[in-house]
Amino acid sequence: MAPCENGPVTSGVTEAVGAEARDQIGPAHVLVVGGSTDDWDSLGSSAWAARRCGLGEVAERLGVEWLTIRPYSANGVAGLAGRVEQADDRSPVTLTVETVGCCTVIVDPAADGRERFAGAMRSLGDDPVNEASVAGALYEPADCEPDLVLVLGPATRLPPSLVWELAYAELVFAEVAWGDLEPNHLADAVAEYAGRRRRFGGLDA
Repeated sequence: MAPCENGPVTSGVTEAVGAEARDQIGPAHVLVVGGSTDDWDSLGSSAWAARRCGLGEVAERLGVEWLTIRPYSANGVAGLAGRVEQADDRSPVTLTVETVGCCTVIVDPAADGRERFAGAMRSLGDDPVNEASVAGALYEPADCEPDLVLVLGPATRLPPSLVWELAYAELVFAEVAWGDLEPNHLADAVAEYAGRRRRFGGLDA
């Protein structure tokens, strides 16, 4: 993937990206889930770079330390109707990690949450198996679990790429197709998160 050049965000960023938003206690780790793996590949390298940079820049300005991007599913249900037209520079999207300002952007193409969980367990080998070690294996290089998960799809179903995150993360659903995702959708989700009282799986924060 092409490297991201930091610069001003100009694509549809809402007023949530400003001094007041930066002063709020926001999520350290945000997970964006949307599209299918076919949609990801069809987007093309240049569009992927633009999307990655736009989301990373907004996340960085909102104080997010880690931004993970994951597909909703494999080449099946993508969360919402609307397929991405195949780009001329289409290529398979692979696991990548890059820094955008103070935010680390992780592109994780694993669409099967159960398979990813099983892989994390295998990677532990003879190490102790506990909540911290499993979370570390699942989200490496991020040093914390997602606080906020932005799901591009209806609130009536959950993506098969999510398994471990469902107990404690705050979920925000956006009725937007993967091809229409813009940085302002991430800003809106973080603003909604800031107005919530987290209960961490039903327990008072």
